[in-house]
Amino acid sequence: MTTVTAYAPAAPAVLPPARWAVRTAKLAALTTVPSGLWRVALGVGLPVGFSGAMERQMTAHMPGWGTVYVIALSALAEALAFLSLGLVRPWGQRAPRWLPLIGGRRIRPLTAVLPAAVGALAVTLVTCAAGFGGWYGPNAMGSPEAPQGPAGLVMTLCYAPLLLWGPLLAVVTADYYRRSRTGSR
Repeated sequence: MTTVTAYAPAAPAVLPPARWAVRTAKLAALTTVPSGLWRVALGVGLPVGFSGAMERQMTAHMPGWGTVYVIALSALAEALAFLSLGLVRPWGQRAPRWLPLIGGRRIRPLTAVLPAAVGALAVTLVTCAAGFGGWYGPNAMGSPEAPQGPAGLVMTLCYAPLLLWGPLLAVVTADYYRRSRTGSR
């Protein structure tokens, strides 16, 4: 005689995110877009405001490998920022089936939390160092050959959102960690 047992679906590894966390993750993912577009403009040869020796240095290999470099840098930043969404989406809890070797497997919360926390700290430190003092020196943004006036304003407005990336990622990471603990909420 066979016994029939009731099937109970397993509880989700991570509780669903609040609406504010989803919006915060989306905003974190978008913070890299303006600077990426600015770099791509530089890479394809659009004048972005550099002059003199600094312009020659910045555009020496554009078009060319310099173009490939700035586009690859922009794509990498976009991809890393996009991973913020994994903290509020199902693919951040279970690897998509199409991925080789790990497809369909559950992602342990700390596997997401630790890299996200380190990334949030690193991005915050780098962007704050650049934004609050790293722009000065003979070949930095404080140089008279760096973009000035409207071009300088455009560049600043394009890079300013990066200051939010680390803190926004930290908030979403903390929320993911809180939701992933059993018995939270």
